[in-house]
Amino acid sequence: MINQDRLVTSFCALAAIDSPSSDEKEVADFLMEKLKRLGLTVQQDSYGNIIATDEGDSPILLSAHMDTVEPGRGIKPIVDSERIYTDGTTILGGDCKAGISIILEAIESLADEGLERRSIEIVLSREEELGLLGCKELDFSLLKAKEAIVFDGEGRVNQITSGSPTYLAFDIDIKGRAAHAGVEPEKGISAIKIAAEIIVQLQLGRLDDQTTMNIGSITGGSVRNAVPENASLSGEIRSHDEEGLDKVKSYLLNILQDTRNRYSDAVITEKFNTEFQAYKIDPQEPVVKDVIDQLIRSKMDPELILSGGGTDANVFRSNGINAVVLGVADHGAHTVREHIIISELVEAASFCRDLLAINHKI
Repeated sequence: MINQDRLVTSFCALAAIDSPSSDEKEVADFLMEKLKRLGLTVQQDSYGNIIATDEGDSPILLSAHMDTVEPGRGIKPIVDSERIYTDGTTILGGDCKAGISIILEAIESLADEGLERRSIEIVLSREEELGLLGCKELDFSLLKAKEAIVFDGEGRVNQITSGSPTYLAFDIDIKGRAAHAGVEPEKGISAIKIAAEIIVQLQLGRLDDQTTMNIGSITGGSVRNAVPENASLSGEIRSHDEEGLDKVKSYLLNILQDTRNRYSDAVITEKFNTEFQAYKIDPQEPVVKDVIDQLIRSKMDPELILSGGGTDANVFRSNGINAVVLGVADHGAHTVREHIIISELVEAASFCRDLLAINHKI
């Protein structure tokens, strides 16, 4: 049986350890000691991802990530009878320390009861929030598992991510010509004006039920009284439809070319990078079917929900491991309003425990 007090205490202890992306060493050290105490063989790969195993045959992979977004330093979890939250000055870090806590409690609960469990591998990745960087650098030669459960979704554990989009990042750099803004502005070419004209032409937000586009940042200029010579834009296109993604990319390229034609003395360059590839799960995949069956046995209705985000499951699937993402009781992730519903956290840990029980095989 899940120990609710231990689960909540474990989560709060993890949340209180600062671990913004690229600064996971302290939480990694803490977790490695914890996993060793649970009897697992623990190591870090060359990138700093944690890999723990009981060295058994046909393991199931359990995964979550160690890093959090900002503002994620000095987190002080507040616990009441129903929720865990903060004072509103920081995030909570439920994304994804709730996932880690669920995995740890499930293993510890089975050990408390003296029950056998199926063989496991655990991957706790770094820098997931920076574009799945840790998992992309994961040493997959250290893994045996062919199926994975990634505890990194929002909401209840019965919320199954049915698909994830391809994520195409882009950067646009503009070089105009500097000039004194008051004395001879006619000699200048404003890079910021060019950037603004590009943005105005773009359709942003949700383009259709499969595709989104966003400009996330714009920088440029140097001083108030100079025509700005440089400006940069960074943005993204996400789509569950590869053809639709290509159409939006072409649409953007056409706008850039039209802008070059109008500003022939300016230099406009663009760079694209696919951060992760789309996937859609098949409900008949063994790991997915098993999750659904266990949810039904636990008297929960499985909800397959298409996601607009990416997780380490995108990378696992690209490397031949069938992964499914489940909710971790976290709500309002990446905001200072983030909170965990305690009953849902217990529910998720109970689900993980039952899935690992020795009489339960994928």
